[in-house]
Amino acid sequence: MNKTSSVSVCRIVAVLALSILSIAGVAGLSGCSSDQAAPNSTFVLLDGSKQTTADLKGKVTLVNFWATSCVTCVAEMPKVISTYNKYKSQGYDTLAVAMSYDPPSYVVNYTETRKLPFKVAIDNTGAVAKAWGDVQLTPTTYLVNKRGEIVKQYVGEPDFVALHKLIEKLLAET
Repeated sequence: MNKTSSVSVCRIVAVLALSILSIAGVAGLSGCSSDQAAPNSTFVLLDGSKQTTADLKGKVTLVNFWATSCVTCVAEMPKVISTYNKYKSQGYDTLAVAMSYDPPSYVVNYTETRKLPFKVAIDNTGAVAKAWGDVQLTPTTYLVNKRGEIVKQYVGEPDFVALHKLIEKLLAET
């Protein structure tokens, strides 16, 4: 097989992989809508305190799995911050969960230099990512309603205009 054939085969495999992921709702570009209970998890925050899934109830919460080495994660973070700032006074929260492979010192440095205004957890063991559907691709983001149910999952950067509309709808629910 020559170099051109090899490149063509690689492209075909890549397209097939993306197609399969898309059909499965993973490349979900703003994928699945589920309304299933958020999995029981304990998040260890940067300050050493802990938060559980039960603590999410009563607020609309964005749970964002990310990494400092993820280009898309870093690119979307200003929009995540802006969204948090826009809705925090209305019962909205954000929890950024750094992946297990992300060095804690990088996460702390990123959080401090970017002045992230919301809670940041480090998933040292990978248990939280596993519980939330075996998250491996970043960013993967879940929108959780006031009842603690996952309403939407996004793999990749969400469409923030549509996300804001959904947040507003969820905040209006009693």
